[in-house]
Amino acid sequence: MEQVSTPVYRSAIMVIKMKKIKSVILLIMCVYNTGYAQNPGLLAYTDYSGIKRSVDTIVKKWGEKKRQRILKNMEKAMGKLPQRSGLPPLDIRVTDSLKEETYTRYTINFTVAENERLPAYLFIPFQTGTPQKLPAMLVLHETDPIGKRSLDGQGAIPNRAHAKELAQRGYVVIAPDYPGFGDLKDYDFDNDRYKSGTMKGIFNHMRCIDLLQARDDVDAERIGVTGHSLGGHNAMFIGAFDTRLKVIVSSCGWTKMDYYKVGEEAAGKNGGRLAPWAQKVYMPLLRDTYKLDPEKIPFDFDDVISALAPRAFFSVSPLNDYNFDVKGVREGIAAVARVYRALGVEDKLQVRYPDAGHDFPQESRIEAYRFIDQILGHTPRQSAFTFVN
Repeated sequence: MEQVSTPVYRSAIMVIKMKKIKSVILLIMCVYNTGYAQNPGLLAYTDYSGIKRSVDTIVKKWGEKKRQRILKNMEKAMGKLPQRSGLPPLDIRVTDSLKEETYTRYTINFTVAENERLPAYLFIPFQTGTPQKLPAMLVLHETDPIGKRSLDGQGAIPNRAHAKELAQRGYVVIAPDYPGFGDLKDYDFDNDRYKSGTMKGIFNHMRCIDLLQARDDVDAERIGVTGHSLGGHNAMFIGAFDTRLKVIVSSCGWTKMDYYKVGEEAAGKNGGRLAPWAQKVYMPLLRDTYKLDPEKIPFDFDDVISALAPRAFFSVSPLNDYNFDVKGVREGIAAVARVYRALGVEDKLQVRYPDAGHDFPQESRIEAYRFIDQILGHTPRQSAFTFVN
């Protein structure tokens, strides 16, 4: 059998022989860092059985296997994602509506599972002429007792009304309450079917995507998620589990576990630096099973971002965030950048470091919105758009 002697061919054969992940990474980096990705004809090889195979196929299979391993490790800390087959109809109920200049905001609740309903805001932009399928965003609120209402600009803290702003920009937006907040303030974590509030949130948020995709005015292939703080890491978590999301934006949502800060007093009072992550609203197993030891916790946030690749991720990580130390962000981004670079999508990994505290500043939101527009192929309604705060 004739063998073509090229660097890509030799690297591909090496991957077939060696099953270690490092070998696959070497192959990917060989392909994309030497310019072979610019010539599709070179992204193929003939194996020992004479079958022509695509190097891209190897890359994709490796990426999905890696993602599945990360998800399994996340489930060790969060509990298993419940089955999503055989779910009941959404049964959407509208309890209120508010007509604004460019959209209508509906207050709704809908079925996520048997005996489980989720309250949310649903923002529907007005359309003129022939109705078009619009891009859509799942927007997740921060740690604010009023829950989803903060995303509509009803809270006391500025720079939180990104659901309202995205609706003004022409997106269909769904903004649910997270368990323990808003209309779910009395949520009973002790008697539900989930091992963590985090997994309950993931399941709820996946049902939000189901709802968006079921709408005639939504383009099912152009959906993203964004959130700040609590909403920031919840955006990352749902993004890891749900590949229907094409762009994930996290503001003040993460740092590597080794760099998470709560202050010495709070750490001492609560039993450890990572104790906030073990609250019922988050992942109690971090305390019960892993004793708040970052060396034992089965996942870290750079793993979560790796599970998003090759989809688009945008992080807003302020220099003076009091919880999510920017040093851990820089370290995590450096590690994940190698994955995105190897997959040839380095431009889809973006991070901004505003000179701010635990905030989602206007200039950062502008950049985030433009990134979302670019990824989802949307031309915003600039004439109707104003910043709420």
